[in-house]
Amino acid sequence: MAGITVDRHDLALLTELQRDGHATNAALGEIIHLSTSQVSRRVQRLEEAGVIDHYTAVIDPAVVGLGVMAFTHVVLERHAGTPADKGETHGARFEREIARLPEVLECFSVAGEADYMLRIVAYDLAALSEFMNRHLLHLPGVSTVKSTISLHKIKQTSVLPLDHIIQPRQTKQRIRFSSE
Repeated sequence: MAGITVDRHDLALLTELQRDGHATNAALGEIIHLSTSQVSRRVQRLEEAGVIDHYTAVIDPAVVGLGVMAFTHVVLERHAGTPADKGETHGARFEREIARLPEVLECFSVAGEADYMLRIVAYDLAALSEFMNRHLLHLPGVSTVKSTISLHKIKQTSVLPLDHIIQPRQTKQRIRFSSE
């Protein structure tokens, strides 16, 4: 995919959209001092280039009854598959299966003591235990699972810091993003 050049207006637009993805083009235009049509064209260009991946509503898990959050480290037995796996690695099978579990909000392949780190939500500790025993521990190649239970959320955001892209005294500078 080709790169995209982003200027200070695009960065202001991205910042505002991160704060309120539901904002209208007119409201965004008032905030960043552009016309509604300019905002519309810029948003469309940023979406087409993949800078804006998608829009979503952020739901508080605790409000909808998912009061337990666990951060879980998973270690696989070995990364190579068995002959029965038809050449597919344990990692590839694990990743395919983990994507199907709605309780797993995030899954990252990591370096360090674990192979994967997951963020999991559950109704309560009993539901988390059942999920672990019925699903997670039965995934292909899983050797070790260690979880840390969150006691209290201090900060959680999806707003990315964009200050590094353009410095205040370099307002004419344009940055080129590439999705490689």
